[in-house]
Amino acid sequence: MSVAYRPSHADATYDMKYGVRSVQGGGRSSARETIGRVAPGAVAKKILKQFAGTEILAYVSQAHNVVLPEDVVDHEMLTLDQVESNIVRCPDPEYAEKMIAAIDAVRVRGDSVGGVVTCIVRNCPRGLGSPVFDKLEAELAKAMMSLPATKGFEVGSGFAGTFLTGSEHNDEFYTDEFGNIRTRTNRSGGIQGGISNGEIINMRIAFKPTSTIGRKQNTVTREKKETELIARGRHDPCVVPRAVPMVEAMVALVLMDQLMAQHAQCHLFPINPDLQGTMKLPELEPAPANFQM
Repeated sequence: MSVAYRPSHADATYDMKYGVRSVQGGGRSSARETIGRVAPGAVAKKILKQFAGTEILAYVSQAHNVVLPEDVVDHEMLTLDQVESNIVRCPDPEYAEKMIAAIDAVRVRGDSVGGVVTCIVRNCPRGLGSPVFDKLEAELAKAMMSLPATKGFEVGSGFAGTFLTGSEHNDEFYTDEFGNIRTRTNRSGGIQGGISNGEIINMRIAFKPTSTIGRKQNTVTREKKETELIARGRHDPCVVPRAVPMVEAMVALVLMDQLMAQHAQCHLFPINPDLQGTMKLPELEPAPANFQM
């Protein structure tokens, strides 16, 4: 690894950009760097929870060719205990076993697989995001795609929404018992016009198979000579379960940034407080008197 490039890893592109690279585990291209995201993300999640009752939960919804059906998980009732009940971080026990078996099948062959992490945000404050360049889904997409091994991002109906007509896809409005403007369906994924509407935000992030595998592969050296490489060391056959807390952390950091921006832009001097106010949640405990934004 000190002289040869690992296929599909960042070894070659780091040399192409900087002329030097870390040969001891990938350096900044390693997922080890995400500790600097998960730690502040934990703080952001606590602030969001205390300020608005916001909950962020991610889980594995696909590992290789095992796909968790969308109707199996109730996003209104999903809990952290369900997600953390097994090593693959899938909230459904039956599909968790299938995912574990699929990962083990390639692990023993020295190969790897990818998958999908689904993330939801409950009780997201309304009004987060900006209409043009800083749309909430754009900020979330950038944050998700900055994570190692990511290759795709969807929010709401995602690519599946392209098969629907406007009348099938539109989320019709109504007023709930507490006077909140709500949507009867949520194909928008909690974001409309780049701005959060208070419904559950749901997104999916695709992760590629782990680049470093234990099988012989063709590559080239830094001297541009063709060679063969078998990578050594401990490498996950599937990074997707480990990506769950990384996804949650990045979502929390984005929402925290957007919440502070929203407070400064719209809440300090509101034009129409009745419309600009947060969603009414009777069960939400009020923030302490000394809590400040």
